[in-house]
Amino acid sequence: MKQKSIFIILMSFSVIIDSCADKITDSDEVESNRNRTKEIFSIVKQVKENTIVPDSVIIALNAQHHHMKVLARRTIPGPFIKPEMKFYTDYIARVDSLPVINPGPGEYVHVMEGQRNGYNNLTIGITETFPNGAPPMHSHEGEESHVLLEGEILYALGDTLFTLKAPYVVNIPAGMPHAFKNIGKQTANLVVIFPTNIWKYDVLDFFPFKSDTAKKVSRFSKFKNSLAGK
Repeated sequence: MKQKSIFIILMSFSVIIDSCADKITDSDEVESNRNRTKEIFSIVKQVKENTIVPDSVIIALNAQHHHMKVLARRTIPGPFIKPEMKFYTDYIARVDSLPVINPGPGEYVHVMEGQRNGYNNLTIGITETFPNGAPPMHSHEGEESHVLLEGEILYALGDTLFTLKAPYVVNIPAGMPHAFKNIGKQTANLVVIFPTNIWKYDVLDFFPFKSDTAKKVSRFSKFKNSLAGK
């Protein structure tokens, strides 16, 4: 009888421990999901971008690819000291030490600009794209690649809207108007890669993510059709 009582007590104790463990696990999971809707990396290094009024050259370059008005060219503010590439630390760029920009609502980018980090032909950005966050419609002089390992993104690429679930790599041609929106429930860390050592992009006067995201980006379609008619 005594052994049976001890067995019952031990079983009850085990149930209590398992219950507490489940609650702790559930609590940790909820807290983890809550945190994933915020920045994963620190954004305390945020800087205000330089805004350049587009000149005739910038306007002409964009006009080769689309008919949208160019509102501004944005770059990373200076000055900076180019690393000597003498010590191993000169070859390392920690994410939390990079300048951070805020191109649009809910969109922050940690920018590893090549010219500041010893690269001749490489610039990389790592985004903190919060749920529903998006940069403005924009273009680059050169091509660009997007890499996402986790998340779901709605893209506007030229005249096409489409959704992609990670993992993926997207090729964005030079001059192509584009934007993206995080339609997932957690912060997306999108990696953007450029074959240049300068970070710059041109903001366009059109935002594709209206309430009805099923419609095409018609203004770009009209531009393409006008070219086809020439």
